[in-house]
Amino acid sequence: MSQPPQPRASAARTGARHAAHAARVHAGLFARPTRAVEWACTLIVALFGALLRFVRLGEPRAVVFDETYYVKDAWTMLQTGEPRNWPQTVPYLGQDVNPNIPFASGETDLWLDSAEYVVHPPVGKWFIAWGLKLFGGAANPFAWRVATAIAGTIAIIVLIRVILRLFHNLPIALFGGVLMAIDGVGITMSRTGLLDIFIMVLALGAFSLLLIHRDWAKARLGRAADPGARPPQIAVSWYRIGAAVLLGLATGVKWSGTYFMAVFCVTSVLWDAWMRHQAGYRRWFVTGVLRDGAVAACTMLPVYALTYLATWTGWFLHPDSYMHDWARLHPGEGIQWLPESWRSFVQYHAQMWQFHTTLDAPHDYKANPLTWPLQIRPTSFYWEKLPDHPGLCSLAPHSQCVAAVTSLGNPLIWWLGSLCALGAIAIAIWRRGDWRIWAVLAGFLGGWLPWAQYLNRTTFTFYSIVLLPWMIMAICYVFDWLRTTVSRATWQAALGSTLGLCLLVSAFFYPIWTAMPVPYEFWLSHMWLESWI
Repeated sequence: MSQPPQPRASAARTGARHAAHAARVHAGLFARPTRAVEWACTLIVALFGALLRFVRLGEPRAVVFDETYYVKDAWTMLQTGEPRNWPQTVPYLGQDVNPNIPFASGETDLWLDSAEYVVHPPVGKWFIAWGLKLFGGAANPFAWRVATAIAGTIAIIVLIRVILRLFHNLPIALFGGVLMAIDGVGITMSRTGLLDIFIMVLALGAFSLLLIHRDWAKARLGRAADPGARPPQIAVSWYRIGAAVLLGLATGVKWSGTYFMAVFCVTSVLWDAWMRHQAGYRRWFVTGVLRDGAVAACTMLPVYALTYLATWTGWFLHPDSYMHDWARLHPGEGIQWLPESWRSFVQYHAQMWQFHTTLDAPHDYKANPLTWPLQIRPTSFYWEKLPDHPGLCSLAPHSQCVAAVTSLGNPLIWWLGSLCALGAIAIAIWRRGDWRIWAVLAGFLGGWLPWAQYLNRTTFTFYSIVLLPWMIMAICYVFDWLRTTVSRATWQAALGSTLGLCLLVSAFFYPIWTAMPVPYEFWLSHMWLESWI
């Protein structure tokens, strides 16, 4: 047989080299970026979110909504070690006024000597207190809000890393981070001295550690040589211990952190069991759920409980803390086999439980928990008529000038997120299972579903801040699915247009999230639903 002509062979080799080069270029363009690039992009998005949170953080210069409890408690804790009562009114500029007014003007030493009955554990107030300590004291509203602004910024970073670990796609992760950065509930809760944003960032941090544990356990199972041999130990890791610490701190902010602990731990154990099944181990359910689950519980629960108890150290150390001497003053009552201080501690918790489970006082901004994902009844933190026309009000000199802080989420993010949460369930069923759907649903199960048992309780929509990361994860889940079902150009257009619309909506609402002076008609144009007023 004759050999092919030499020129053709050369052309074939040249074509092969070109094809190989094109393949390398394609791989370089579309491979996952390096960790340095991922972190650089993450920090850029976080910086953007920080600007939205820190610029004009001291405005309004007033004690806003429940700052009246938490900021003043934090200040007295910083000064005396424990929260103190405040008088109902104090003399100020020739009249009796609420102490919030002189407090915001710098007169911050008006508290009483008696310890205050507080209905939430102390961790969140200590975070606020550290901000007061580091940034100028209670005379500066920036100082009493800086801790929440830092927490809100950290949440952006953690969420981006979580989404990267779930979907291994940088554009989707940055998309989720930007949504977190620009959402109204995230912004207002980052700019107000309340507690709930601390629960959100601590729970999100714990969830991130549990995802890292999952990857660690999967790698450990993958390295096992013989699936028929004794299964490797994956029940205990430093990641799970760290998650237990963060969840103990979250519960030390508000007791609702307990629900996250329960849901996250069950989810994590089920993930481990399923990975054993995928690796081919026999008796995977018994080993994964019963044995590993029991070991994980015996490790995490004590760490969680001890962390929570440690947050009450100040209460034990200060003899004049609220109900500290209850057992001594009530002999024969309570749990008799406990020491006096512990008996008082348990009774104090029983009183807190009674408060939380029976609170049904009417309130103008009371919101049924079932309506939180749709932001039906947002909370007005601050609304004030201004005597002059600064800022945007100068554009309408004949209109009443107002400033508002309305804890209302970006409607597009929350409405789309609610729809995508349902869509994600349908997609996971269509895929015949996807472990990541439980990552999406875990936040809803831990941060929202438990409130269904308290539909008559006085609750507020801003509690939904704990749902925000998982609302965004639901959107990202759907976009990850779209990435595999539509063309690249279509997917990019959908992602870009969604992000662009969300940015426009947030730009429109930003003034009424941050107390910027605006004409009354401009404020009214944001009240799309009657229930928002």
